[in-house]
Amino acid sequence: MKLWKTLALTGLSTLLLGSLVACGNSKDKDASKGSDDGTTLQMYQIGDKPDNYDKLLEVANKRIEDKIGAKVNINYIGWGDYEKKMNVIVSSGENYDIAFANNYVANAQKGAFADLTELAPKYAKDAYDQLDEAYIKGNLVNGKLYAFPVNGNVFAQQMLTFNKQYLDKYNLSIDGISSYEDAEAILKEFHKKEPNIAAFAIGQGFKAKGDFDYPLGDGQPFAVDLNGDKTKIVNQYDTESFIKTLRTMNSWYKQGLIPADAATSNTDYPLEGNTWFVRGETQGPYDYGDTILTNAANQELVSKAITVPLKSTAQAQMANFVVSNTSKNKEKSVEFLGLLNSDPELLNGLIYGIEGEAWEKIDGQDGKIKLLDGYQPNMHMAAWNTGNNAILYTQESITDEMIKTRDESIENAEVSPILGFSFNTDSVKAEVSNISNVMSQYLDGLNTGTVDPDETLPKLNEALKNAGYDKVLEEMQKQFDAFLKESK
Repeated sequence: MKLWKTLALTGLSTLLLGSLVACGNSKDKDASKGSDDGTTLQMYQIGDKPDNYDKLLEVANKRIEDKIGAKVNINYIGWGDYEKKMNVIVSSGENYDIAFANNYVANAQKGAFADLTELAPKYAKDAYDQLDEAYIKGNLVNGKLYAFPVNGNVFAQQMLTFNKQYLDKYNLSIDGISSYEDAEAILKEFHKKEPNIAAFAIGQGFKAKGDFDYPLGDGQPFAVDLNGDKTKIVNQYDTESFIKTLRTMNSWYKQGLIPADAATSNTDYPLEGNTWFVRGETQGPYDYGDTILTNAANQELVSKAITVPLKSTAQAQMANFVVSNTSKNKEKSVEFLGLLNSDPELLNGLIYGIEGEAWEKIDGQDGKIKLLDGYQPNMHMAAWNTGNNAILYTQESITDEMIKTRDESIENAEVSPILGFSFNTDSVKAEVSNISNVMSQYLDGLNTGTVDPDETLPKLNEALKNAGYDKVLEEMQKQFDAFLKESK
């Protein structure tokens, strides 16, 4: 029996994620040094530091010290700098305790992270037990667990999201839409009414979606067709269903339904704005349908799913926290991650802000809160990359029925056939690099509909062949066959 199965059957299924991280200042170099009143754990976190960071941590550390006899120092590295700086920190062997995972699989294989296979269920049992099995399977590297993931959107589903102000204004119906093709009539009708507003608001970097999963990410051609033979790796750009989608994109582009500069444009189409009619969005169970998206937009948005809800390796690794192999506080670090992901008082105080200023509990309604005027965008931490979403309090708008639907959707979501499969590229590094270069030349044009797929795809496939596609595919399929055999 495989390790992930053993872990799941023993009930050890809830990875904790911490989202407290430390930026690489020289004063943080001795990251594991204890203070006079106990150990201070050093963490690296991605993103922007909350404006009220000091107050948030003061409240949190009182709770942490009371529960596990330690404190946490969370330093932030900006989105654009995180990968570069963490690569330097890892390669230099800097002494730190916890970090938001960067290049998780590669760095785990290099020995940069502590093995949590036994530590997580021992020192973070409550949080670990809450994890969906997919979090464990999706984070195993050579049979070992090196991450404590945030329990959140364990599955993802691709949506077409509509700006409801325009649906109402022009009395447009989205009933029956479950694919790109289904949406064409309503896009054309809208475009006639509002030719100067982006009907399908996409730009550079957009990738058309389908029922596929990707061993090397969606920037590469390698994929498993969830509606085909799930034991075979295929070229997504050579499948009938995806070619049909690309033809639809090209048709929309020719009709003016897609912005003319989509392949090269970085134009922002704000959620809260009126510059768009339809956009592509990703949703998971803790988005409660369109609730979170609508809140973010400050206007009503409605969505239609165009792919199956899928538990994938990408989702399992969406927000991982790792313990450094250089840490002198491995057990205490895992203990903290366990507390963060199992203690509602601690986690909600970080996610919503200071209780009594940003939010308050609603009398007689367990787990329900009301947001106050003090709840502001930069005065709390983000839920997706801090901790266990299952123990977060919810606003009154999130009903018991919505929570029930959330839990059922997690239970019923499809599991990707490549969940947990990590392709070792050592023998084909040059070819993979060559293929990446080829794809970078074609991705934007094809996916935004800017080029004709019937003319362009033969050129792409010829270039892939010359770059070594067949060699990589053969090696990938060999490893995938072994993975499937081992997973039985």
